Amino acid sequence: MTMFPINPEAARGANAGDHRPAFVPGRTIRMNRRDLIGAAAGLAAATMIPASAIAGDPGATSGATTSHGDNRMSSGFVKTADGTEIFFKDWGPKDAQPIHFHHGWPLSADDWDAQLLFFRAKGYRVIAHDRRGHGRSSQAGTANTIDQYAADAAAVVEHLDLRNVVHIGHSTGGGEVARYVARYGQPQGRVAKAVLVAAIPPLMLKTAGNPGGTPLAVFDGFRDALAANRSQFYLDVASGPFYGFNRPGAKVSQGIIQNWWRQGMMGGALAQYEGIKAFSETDQTDDLKSITVPTLVLQGDDDQVVPYQDAAILQAKLLRNSTLKIYPGFPHGMLTTHAEVINPDLLAFVTG
Repeated sequence: MTMFPINPEAARGANAGDHRPAFVPGRTIRMNRRDLIGAAAGLAAATMIPASAIAGDPGATSGATTSHGDNRMSSGFVKTADGTEIFFKDWGPKDAQPIHFHHGWPLSADDWDAQLLFFRAKGYRVIAHDRRGHGRSSQAGTANTIDQYAADAAAVVEHLDLRNVVHIGHSTGGGEVARYVARYGQPQGRVAKAVLVAAIPPLMLKTAGNPGGTPLAVFDGFRDALAANRSQFYLDVASGPFYGFNRPGAKVSQGIIQNWWRQGMMGGALAQYEGIKAFSETDQTDDLKSITVPTLVLQGDDDQVVPYQDAAILQAKLLRNSTLKIYPGFPHGMLTTHAEVINPDLLAFVTG
């Protein structure tokens, strides 16, 4: 999810102590099968990979999942009740404790690369899926809601028969985790712990009951910017407030910017457009109140996307069994920019 600054001038001049939003967005090559197999043979010679596997020979062994949860799987798809196909990654020993990661808007499971590799190396089973309409999942034109996001996450968990799971969600993914744990994970006895990182609950929208929220006009601006020029909008977000690259002295990474843009543009514009309403207008107060499993709440105090005082601080108050940690100066995308700090904290919570 993203709550972006309100104007470029304010964004450039903002300081780390100002947590108010400050910005408003402003040749085909055809190959037949013979060509493909020939190219695959050359690649196989260089990489020692069977040419049949690269060319897509139906008889080749692959790492894809089977409907029965074959242990060889490393990725696959789950078909939901409405026919939407949800892509997931599943790495690591299948008998190890699973950690399930839930990404933010408008990204994909790839946003968790730093965490997936870290926890995989520690011996955990790591799972991350692309939300409907995002990444490699079906570009669903309906049901782009927090309710459905949680149901889709449950479909992945049940398909893989995951138990004793630690669910970690970032931004909109944090809202997905809260709804999933409250509605599915706890009742089914499948969840062990939860982590909310710069997450959207309890409510982003400014209302009479949530005076610290963001006005509806800001989210309308997001919709206008996405519809007018989604590609430029996503570049502006990634190169500015998401990672704090608009701050004086920030160390800007073009690779991070381009990877954010790549993930956003992989998804469907319609699902991402409708997702703005989902992440901004869904009240998850009751979800937080009903969660009883140990929950870690993490956020940076220079988050320009989700103001921490109306997010992490309130989450910790509403949760029954929470641990809160606020990182001075960290941005919304701190899981990427400060993975060397965040990952050990996540590990300590998982093992503790």
